Amino acid sequence: MIPLLENKTIRLRATEPEDLELLYRWENDTRQWHLGNANAPFSRFTLKQYLAESNQDIYSDRQLRLMITLREQEKTIGAADLYDFDPFHLRAAVGILVDAPEREKGFGSQALQLLEEYAFRFLQLRQLYAFVPVTNRASVHLFEKGGYEVAGTLREWVRQDELFTDVLLMQRINPESQHCPVP
Repeated sequence: MIPLLENKTIRLRATEPEDLELLYRWENDTRQWHLGNANAPFSRFTLKQYLAESNQDIYSDRQLRLMITLREQEKTIGAADLYDFDPFHLRAAVGILVDAPEREKGFGSQALQLLEEYAFRFLQLRQLYAFVPVTNRASVHLFEKGGYEVAGTLREWVRQDELFTDVLLMQRINPESQHCPVP
């Protein structure tokens, strides 16, 4: 039996100090800033502090970043995030980043599936959700393939250059969780 957070191809692991240069490159890729809330570069010092101070405890940090690593080569190719964790409502947002040379190889789907198994089976979350710009067809496809459904559209939600783009709120409910009946 393969342990939680890994399959035959990839492993999701905690961040390590050795991840500093990868995180520095990914977080400072200005082409990706419109996908999150970044509007200024991160220094190595700031990221080093993040790595040192993160408890890797979703309950205290309200977020969890796991690195996507190819098992055979022990090569880190991306990150899988749970963030905006709400322990009362049992939900969290999901983010998946796969390094450009490793995209379109199925690693994002595998990472999403492993992250979902961890969130639903181990953390007992009720739902996961993602904010996906409609222009990011690869991410829309990733989440659709993962069983996420469009729960709504946020009109002109993110700005990329001088244009505003709609964002899909995509949601996946834990199929094993109980639903509160409508009175």
